[in-house]
Amino acid sequence: MTDAPCTGRDVTGAGERARDWGAWAHALAYAVPITALIVGLVWYWFAVANRYAVFLYYHDMGPRVPDTTPFSPTTRSRYWMSGLVVGGMVMVGHTALTWVLGRLVRGYRPPPWRRVWGLCAAPVAVAIPAITMTANSPTLPLWLAALVTLATLGGLALALQPGDLAARDPLALGLLAGEGAALALWLTALPGLEYLPYWLAAGRMLWVRWRALELAAGLVGLAVVAGARALLRRPGPGLRAVVVAVACCGYLALPLVHHVVGTDGQFYITDMDNFFSRDPAVQAFTWAVTGGLAWAVTRMGRGMDRDPRRASLGGRT
Repeated sequence: MTDAPCTGRDVTGAGERARDWGAWAHALAYAVPITALIVGLVWYWFAVANRYAVFLYYHDMGPRVPDTTPFSPTTRSRYWMSGLVVGGMVMVGHTALTWVLGRLVRGYRPPPWRRVWGLCAAPVAVAIPAITMTANSPTLPLWLAALVTLATLGGLALALQPGDLAARDPLALGLLAGEGAALALWLTALPGLEYLPYWLAAGRMLWVRWRALELAAGLVGLAVVAGARALLRRPGPGLRAVVVAVACCGYLALPLVHHVVGTDGQFYITDMDNFFSRDPAVQAFTWAVTGGLAWAVTRMGRGMDRDPRRASLGGRT
């Protein structure tokens, strides 16, 4: 009589441990190939490839950027921007995989992104400094290797979050991606205010018109997605989901597109000036305005805020 309760607890505990191990094994199945991709690309870019081609050493960028030596501000930014490019690759692959699995397996959910990120973080944090501080020439100093590592881990944290929504509600992800892409045009156009006096003085009105066109296209894109949500009766997203979507589109997808199709087949890494401002005030203004628009997007759908289908990125914790 006294043995049965103990046996029941043992069985329950064993079942819980088995489920926990299964959950970690599921996350590990994602983390291993993702880590291999990140470390492999960093190894290729920093240790194997021609640095003059990948990071554009001594490349002529005109009078506005006279210094493109290996440790100039422009070239240093290419090093850490590589972390966002590889993050874009992870995002595309991970989201596509979870979308496929969600269609093939009823009720499939990928492992929590934080768990996958945690499994990737330690080996990535060790491998990137080990590669960049020892391989090829010139090697990076510790602070710059740390910056590359932080950019990579930050990009990875963003890259893993769309996967859960891709598996359970692809339409919601598509609408959210539309809003993120529209706002990403503002996120990447507003830093150009830093160079507005130079463009005007040099008579480069094409660049001014292009930035204005990006801003207008962003507003049109938001209007189109809002109309699609109303037509489909889909609820609006939460603020966090919109912010993550904007960051994924602006800081992962666009650097990847630039790397793949915007480099005339050279596949070099972009510098930060295509996506960020070096002026802290301009960058802060950019984030403030884009954040305000993201908040406005969530307010447009406030009537459906309690709808259980409301789009959210990241899934389970």
